[in-house]
Amino acid sequence: KSGLDPGGAWHAWGMACLKAGNLSSAREKFNRCLKPPMDLNQLNHGSRLVQDVIQYLEATVKPILIADDDYFATLRELEATLRTKSLSLEMMCEGKIQHNSYYQECLFYLHSYGTNLAIISFYMRHDCMREALLHLLNKESPSEVFIEGIFIPSYESGKLHMLENLLETIDPGLESWGVYLIAACKYLQRKNYYHILYELQQFMKDHVRAAMTCIRFFTHGAKSYTELGGKQTWLLKIKDHLKVYLQEVSRSAGRKKIAFTFRKKMSATDVSRHINTVDLQMEVTKFLHQCESSGTSQMTGSCLPTLFGNNNMKMDVACKVILEGKNIEEGFGIAFRVIQDFQLEATEVYSKVAKQLVKQQKYSEIRQLLKCVNESGVAAKNDGDNIILNCLDEFKNIPAEDLDNLIQDMDSDENKIQAYVMCNKLRSAYLVSVRQDKARAVQLVQHVRQLAESSGDDVVKAICAQWL
Repeated sequence: KSGLDPGGAWHAWGMACLKAGNLSSAREKFNRCLKPPMDLNQLNHGSRLVQDVIQYLEATVKPILIADDDYFATLRELEATLRTKSLSLEMMCEGKIQHNSYYQECLFYLHSYGTNLAIISFYMRHDCMREALLHLLNKESPSEVFIEGIFIPSYESGKLHMLENLLETIDPGLESWGVYLIAACKYLQRKNYYHILYELQQFMKDHVRAAMTCIRFFTHGAKSYTELGGKQTWLLKIKDHLKVYLQEVSRSAGRKKIAFTFRKKMSATDVSRHINTVDLQMEVTKFLHQCESSGTSQMTGSCLPTLFGNNNMKMDVACKVILEGKNIEEGFGIAFRVIQDFQLEATEVYSKVAKQLVKQQKYSEIRQLLKCVNESGVAAKNDGDNIILNCLDEFKNIPAEDLDNLIQDMDSDENKIQAYVMCNKLRSAYLVSVRQDKARAVQLVQHVRQLAESSGDDVVKAICAQWL
């Protein structure tokens, strides 16, 4: 009469029937107020009303196993069991769920009014992981349902191995689980759960991604190469994963079937290149570890460079190796291989080293660096000169004698003149200029005169004017 929503009344009546143990009557009452969800794959456990029913049924489960204790089963329970058995439920869980009418009631309500996540969570709560997985597959539920309903509860309760065994039992090739496993990996990466991620990647036989996780274990959080020296087992594991991947690729090359659809792919040449990188990183690690142990190490940066970073970081590795040896020659060979293997800009690396040597006031070692560069056999004609020019930005800090020695070491007179001009040594620039061919000498001396004029150096200006 008052036009109120009768749903609440039907729900209360249904709950009263449940409490009285009248299961069939409860179904009839709930049928009038419960509705199936619009989207079975939504990430919740359905309406509050359904959850109340399930909660009550789970809380009042009687430990009566109908198969064993026929005498104690009430007629109502037997009747309800027979009726729920006739429901076309997709699968039956062994043990208590199969034989208990209250659990069967739960399944009836969940299948009629619950979401896929609610059904899966129910199975997981009652140790029926296999049924949860089969339900997920049969309903083709999205990966979020797998993560929320199965994966998180599995690793939180220490049952990850059990989950992996079941996934393999249901589908030995794991292909039907591919989407779910990749989603699980992404979830673990977001959460920074790298140890669980690594375990899962090994189970998936996803060797390329497992190798990438090992790189993170090797580099993450290390503040010195002494620390990296203690983490070298990760480098060996990276190599192992990549080698196994190469073997699997060569084995499956003969087969027509496209295998490993969800596992990360990589060309054999790329894999070989990565193995070379690991070998080189091992050499770098051993060398720098020794340098740090013997106390020759001087560079301390906020970020520890490794060969697994971008090209700038690889350049930093090459610089570090040259600078941290007992002398320039000791680390030059390894640095040279780093430059060659990754096709780095050699002059840029050597210039960085030279600038660092200027800061450390090791001017004689700059000359040793130039000697190594020239003897490497791949230096261009002007490389040595360019390295010196690049480190003259700091000329004010270089003692006059060392500065003169560096400029004298240059091959090209033109570069010497440029260097003298950069360092405001106009008299020296003039002296080199007049040694050139007449026509070029005139141009150069005129240029020096202009600079002397603008800088107020009357002596050099007069000398230039007189020569001209």
